[in-house]
Amino acid sequence: MRPALRRRLLLAAQSDALADFDGETWSTRCLHCRSALQLQANGEPLGTTTLEHVVPQAWFGKRAAASLTAQVGEDADDPRNLALACARCNHGKGKGHDARGPGDARAHEVVAALLATRLSRWRRPSALPAR
Repeated sequence: MRPALRRRLLLAAQSDALADFDGETWSTRCLHCRSALQLQANGEPLGTTTLEHVVPQAWFGKRAAASLTAQVGEDADDPRNLALACARCNHGKGKGHDARGPGDARAHEVVAALLATRLSRWRRPSALPAR
């Protein structure tokens, strides 16, 4: 796995208020279905853990997504836009809502709800010990 992806996975865990770290493993819940997820201290995902861009990367720069992207900044890899999700949920969102684009009312609604959940689970990653 690429080091950049491991760093983003760790950032998602470190900035998730539901995530616990026992010195070896991060444990949290899927942003979508709340199933248990784990990530090693080095950022290597365990089981079905994947990186979720809550507002899809392809939506950045699109006028229809401006209200969503404004909440997470100019960069799709902003920690507020990164979350951990199980592979089933993440891939399902990618094939459905993400693919329909921000102009689709239902897709916009789903992403807005997920972003609200992510932001409610937000904590500053700098408040945690460096790993």
